[in-house]
Amino acid sequence: MATKNAILFFVCLSILLLLSSHANALPSFARQTGYACSACHVQSFGPNLTSVGRNFKLNGYTQTDGKNNNLIPLSGMIRGSYTHTQHDQPDGAAPRFGKNDNGTIDEASVFLGGRLTSKVGAFVQGTYDGVENIGVLDNTDIRFADHTDVAGQKVVFGLTANNNPTVTDLWNTTPTWGFPWSSSPLAPTQSAANLIESLGSQVIGATAYMMLNDFLYVEAGGYTSLAKNAQKGISVFDAEQPRINGGAPYWRVALQKDWSGHYGAVGAYGMHADVNPQRILGAGTDQYDDFGFDLTYQYLANPVHIYEFTATYLRENRNLNASSALGLADRVKSNLDTVRIRAGYTFQQTYGLNLFYNQTTGTSDTVIFSSGDPISGSRTGNPLSQAFIAEASFTPFGKTNNSVMSTFVNLRIAAQYVHNFKFNGSVHNYDGLGRNAVNNDTFYLNGWLAF
Repeated sequence: MATKNAILFFVCLSILLLLSSHANALPSFARQTGYACSACHVQSFGPNLTSVGRNFKLNGYTQTDGKNNNLIPLSGMIRGSYTHTQHDQPDGAAPRFGKNDNGTIDEASVFLGGRLTSKVGAFVQGTYDGVENIGVLDNTDIRFADHTDVAGQKVVFGLTANNNPTVTDLWNTTPTWGFPWSSSPLAPTQSAANLIESLGSQVIGATAYMMLNDFLYVEAGGYTSLAKNAQKGISVFDAEQPRINGGAPYWRVALQKDWSGHYGAVGAYGMHADVNPQRILGAGTDQYDDFGFDLTYQYLANPVHIYEFTATYLRENRNLNASSALGLADRVKSNLDTVRIRAGYTFQQTYGLNLFYNQTTGTSDTVIFSSGDPISGSRTGNPLSQAFIAEASFTPFGKTNNSVMSTFVNLRIAAQYVHNFKFNGSVHNYDGLGRNAVNNDTFYLNGWLAF
C-alpha cells in the first residue's frame, strides 16, 4: 500500500508539472502587482521574502499595477506529502494512519490575500487539515498602512489586527514564518515549545508599527485569548492550552540595511503573558516572559546565485506559581531556550538547498515534558532536543510574468531529511522501549501547489 501511495503521489506531481507554466506564489498578489513571484520570494515561492516582498507586506499588501484593482483577491493552495520514519511508530503516526510510509494531504487552504482599499489589505487563511480532518481559521493579518515624511525622513506606519504573535513579521526568523516552511504532520515532534510560538489562531490581537527611513522598524501591541466557544467555532480549541489572563504585550524592533545587492537585518522581539494553566481559574496565574534575538543576511545581487543565512535565539523565563500549586509542574521557576540556524542557497531562483540546525534546552520537569505517549513525551523530563534538517527543493515556475498562466498557478517540490541527535531529553533508549532518537529520523517528500 505504501508503494502504491508513493507512486500515486509522483504521478499527481507529474500531471501538475505538465499543466503548469510560468507561475507565481500566492497568485492573488501576483495578479495585483504584476510582479513575477521571484521579485518577492526567494526561489520564486513563499514564504521566504526578498526586500520587495517585505516592502509589499509592510505597506499593507496594497501595492498594485493599476490594472486589476477590481478583482477579489482570492487564492488557494494544497500540499500533499509522503512520510517515512526510520522506525515504525507503534500506535500509528496519527489516527487513521499506519505506523509508517504514509501519504496524505497535509493541508488545503483558501486565502483572501491582497488589496481591499487603497490603504487596507489582508492575508486571511482558512485551512483544511488533512491529518486532523478538520477546517480551521489559520493565519490572519489585516492591515491599514500609509506613509509620510517627518523632518525629511520617510516613515511607513500602520495598524494590524491578527491572530498569531509574529504573523505580522517581515523576516523569516520568528516562529510563524521561520524554517522549515513545511514539515511532516505525521512524524514525531519534540515535547517542548515556547509560549509565543504555540498561540496561533487561539488569540486575537492588534499591533501598531512603523518603519523609519527603510532602516528602523518598531512594532508594539498585545494579544488576548479568544473565548472558548470562539475557539471551538474555528476548530482550534485545545483544553490543555493555557488561557491568557487579560492582555499579553508584544514588541518587535529591527534594524535593516540594503546595499549593493547585500541585505542585512538584526532585531529583537518578545512577549509577556500571565496565563491560567489549562484554563483553570481560581489558582492564580503563571507568568511567561519570551524574548528573542535574530539576524538575517541575503546576497541578492546576482539572481543566478542567492545566498542566505538566518539565526534566532529565543529564551523563555517561566514563573509557574499556579501550575505548581495545581500539580501541573515540578518547580515554580524554569526556563526554555531555543536556537535555530539556517544556511540557504538558491540557483537560478529554481533549485534550493537549505541546511538547518534546531536546538531546544531548558529546565527539566517530569510533569510538563512527560507524556503518556512514549514517543511524544520525555522519559526523563528533560526538554533537550537537537536536530539537523537538509532540504532540497525545486520550483520550476514563477520567474516571468508574461503569460496568462503566470498569475494562475505555482508549484514547489521539496525533499527533506530530519536527523535527530537528541530527542526529548536523550540520545539512547529515550522512551524506555528501546527506541533511540535516530529512530525518529524522517524523510519527507511534498508537493506544494498554489493557485
